Amino acid sequence: MVSTSLSSKALCLLLMAASPAQAFTSLISCSKSESVTITHGQLHKRHRRASPITTTSSSSLQMSDVSDLLYREQENLIVQRGQFEETLVTNVTPLEAPVVKIRGTGSAGGFGGGSKGGNSGGTKAGGKAEGKARAKILKKEGVLRIDNVLSSSTADALRAHLYSLREQAELDVREGRVDKLARFENVLLKQNRCDLTIPMGDELITQALDEALRLSPIGATISSEFGEEAILHEFSCLMSDPGSQRQVIHPDTPFNGKDPVLYTCFIALQDVTLDMGPTVWLPGTHTREAHAAFKDTTPGADGTESAKDALIRTTPAVLGLLKKGSCAIYDSRLLHCGSANRSENDTSRALLYFSFKDPKVGYTGNPPSIRAQLGSAKVSLGALLEDLEMNAKGKGTPLIDRLGKMMR
Repeated sequence: MVSTSLSSKALCLLLMAASPAQAFTSLISCSKSESVTITHGQLHKRHRRASPITTTSSSSLQMSDVSDLLYREQENLIVQRGQFEETLVTNVTPLEAPVVKIRGTGSAGGFGGGSKGGNSGGTKAGGKAEGKARAKILKKEGVLRIDNVLSSSTADALRAHLYSLREQAELDVREGRVDKLARFENVLLKQNRCDLTIPMGDELITQALDEALRLSPIGATISSEFGEEAILHEFSCLMSDPGSQRQVIHPDTPFNGKDPVLYTCFIALQDVTLDMGPTVWLPGTHTREAHAAFKDTTPGADGTESAKDALIRTTPAVLGLLKKGSCAIYDSRLLHCGSANRSENDTSRALLYFSFKDPKVGYTGNPPSIRAQLGSAKVSLGALLEDLEMNAKGKGTPLIDRLGKMMR
């Protein structure tokens, strides 16, 4: 998350300004001597804005105007920083799915793979063993690719459904039928990018959850680390349209201990090509040492680069060039960013995503992207898996149906 707080110098200049134009000039002056403050939390989210403050003077500065000016300048600085970081990240290879062998069974995951993930060899014990093997890789690298977690037909249908939901949500917001934050999480670099929170209860969404959590290795991998008491923390879809800018490199949560607090799973709803803005991860940077270097932005006395820039430049990166239906699970502390969508075919990139939280953790340092009612329900991975298993036996989904009725 990018802090929207002002330094005392900037605040004084803004309060003394007689007009938004003067405020903007003051902000530019401050920005030349002060760096943009990046705090831990997901960069694609933005603090909710407080109510504007006004005075009775005819020449007074309306703080809502200042907020907009600050936001635009903040975005400009972040875009420039993102473009600079792109020049640092030169050692890049595609993120590949490892072959995980469990007693002679090798697979890179679910639909079309040698095993239906989470149920390797057709046994519950095999699924747990496969999840444990994948979790070991995830814990070491901080990011793990699993192919074929959604069938092609489900990915296609879900993509169309979510873009339809987005269109309806945008119409409802424009016409005042619903508050924007009830359908979309706030995003930074919001031009051509949105974060659409997803309701439960729809049959197609239930099918996607079944394929991803029960039939692929995702559920077993997450439960191997957090147990089935892991809490659903986020459930949303990131949509990056052509023209969206590159983010700056960031972690989603701070480093507060040796154990992960949150695992996020991005599932591609179409092939993600190089020009569509794939996610960039820096494997191995979910450590105390990497976070310490990342926070050190001071250049050397002899003009050498900062520890942060050296870390970004020297760490080999992997690129999320995911096939349709494939996923990447990553530790929320891992440094990463979304790159710019420069698609010449006018192709939007859609990533279905969900996060599960360690049940022992309170606040993660990351405001979640999830419908308020769903987040308040604190749904566990185990409860979801049990509901999906019941559905596979023809007994319906009482939990998901109940959650669906809560959605507004």
